[in-house]
Amino acid sequence: MKNQAKRRFSTWDPWLLVPFLSLCVLGVVMVYSASAVVRYQSESGPFSYLRKQAIFAVLGLLVFMFVSSVDIKMFRSPGLLKYFAMAMFLSLIGVKLFGASINGAQGWINIGGVFSIQPAEVCKLFLILYLASLFTDYREHPKSFSKYAYAFPMTVAAVLIVLIVIQPDLGGAAINSAIVLILFLSAKTKWKGGVTVLVSVFLGVVFGMPFVSELAVKYIHGYKAARFVGYLNPFGSTSGAGSQLVNSYYAISNGGLFGKGLGNSIQKMGYLPEPNTDFILAVIAEELGLITVILILLGLGIIVCRTIQIGARATNQYDTLICYGVATFILVEASFNIGAVCGLLPITGVTLPFISYGGSSMLVLCFALGLVFNVSRRQRARRSAQQSQVKEGVLNANA
Repeated sequence: MKNQAKRRFSTWDPWLLVPFLSLCVLGVVMVYSASAVVRYQSESGPFSYLRKQAIFAVLGLLVFMFVSSVDIKMFRSPGLLKYFAMAMFLSLIGVKLFGASINGAQGWINIGGVFSIQPAEVCKLFLILYLASLFTDYREHPKSFSKYAYAFPMTVAAVLIVLIVIQPDLGGAAINSAIVLILFLSAKTKWKGGVTVLVSVFLGVVFGMPFVSELAVKYIHGYKAARFVGYLNPFGSTSGAGSQLVNSYYAISNGGLFGKGLGNSIQKMGYLPEPNTDFILAVIAEELGLITVILILLGLGIIVCRTIQIGARATNQYDTLICYGVATFILVEASFNIGAVCGLLPITGVTLPFISYGGSSMLVLCFALGLVFNVSRRQRARRSAQQSQVKEGVLNANA
């Protein structure tokens, strides 16, 4: 029994598990700290978001454990993917017609008034599973498909992304688009061509964002336009569109290296909007300081780099594409949130992975990371078996 338990634990990847659990625990604590004062003034009380986020974290951990331990081939089932695709189309259409509107976007489906689902979040997981499966099929059985085979899944992805854009959810659409781009390049393009495209896209985003923002301010009206105004000139509209970013700057500067102490944020007292979701990193910076922010970035960076490494070591394309898709998901989502908090990107309402409040985000991220842990677990088990065989061979040779 001890040997079996030891062998089982030896397949667990601490480079994924430790930062994942640490970020989840920190997220529960900071969601409570960021929301308690505001929720205290409501009927639900100061512990409302704490209870919900703790439940999301526990459910997410259960999802993570389940996905990491099952046969990953079950997620390649054509029937499962077909019904998943139908559910995504119906939910994205339904959320536009009947969904709850929050901050100018109809992105949530309320279920019984108890909790809500954000289809754009689930779509990220669907695209990873769907495209990884189909692209692998095309690679494994090239003679069974025409040269235009890639057009069908890319069309499906494009339609889903358009449905997300019209909610409107530009942040969600951008993250889903990045996932599609990386998976397509990984499956179809040689590495030199892929690097060229990625560098071009990166430079286009960095240097094109101010230009795009100017156009958005000129031709888009309402809440979305206000976000671009705040991005371009936050201090020019401190009482309007720029108030979010300006108060985020104040929170970050107030915290310094070590912070003002847990629970002592000033900006969360009604000055900083969405302190437990979009701007939770600003609250962390004010209360726990720059050192803690760096540790968070380090934890997310370790998860992303380890995921890419696991994908590069995979022995089949499906595992590789799963890992690359999940790494893109976490990296782009974290970059959007951090960029918005720091004023490097427009505010898009994207959460900070594993830390911001939100059930859909937490469960989808835990499912996605569970897939990576599944791949890593099998790799480590395979290496352990090979090492055991080598040791047995050496012992037999010496005998």
